[in-house]
Amino acid sequence: MSELKLITEEAVPAALERAMRYRLLNDPMTAQSICEDILSIDPDNEGAITLLLLAMTDQLNVDYAGSMSRIKEVLPLFKDNYERLYYTGIVCERQAKSRLEKIFPGSEFAAYELLRSAMEWYEKAEAIRPAGNDESILHWNTCARIIERKKLVAAPRDDFTPLLE
Repeated sequence: MSELKLITEEAVPAALERAMRYRLLNDPMTAQSICEDILSIDPDNEGAITLLLLAMTDQLNVDYAGSMSRIKEVLPLFKDNYERLYYTGIVCERQAKSRLEKIFPGSEFAAYELLRSAMEWYEKAEAIRPAGNDESILHWNTCARIIERKKLVAAPRDDFTPLLE
């Protein structure tokens, strides 16, 4: 692989805007790459961390396992506890939506569990949210509505006991 080139610090604001634009153009791979370039010279850039995480969750349908392992590395980069809790909820919610889009045996049960997990993270974030910030409540309500509209339920308990001969 070729050695990556570094961008200049002066270019960070424009690069961040460009990453946002690529994400909105449904090109999360390019947005992710730009965010990684920003973070290589400004590792504490909260805007780049946020966009990186969102761009990665945009790709969950393409590379679920690879995206999730990298996402788990990004979540601890959030310095603010509220942001870390809130975005952990976002990750769970987007995982659930990915499960609902790719139907496979048990996907609806998995989606239900992920939505419930997201709701728990949103409740934790809600408890420490900044004044006037109701994002966690809006997302909690979204998860509740998805569960209701899709009639999602927890997986049935498996009480199977094998017979011994």
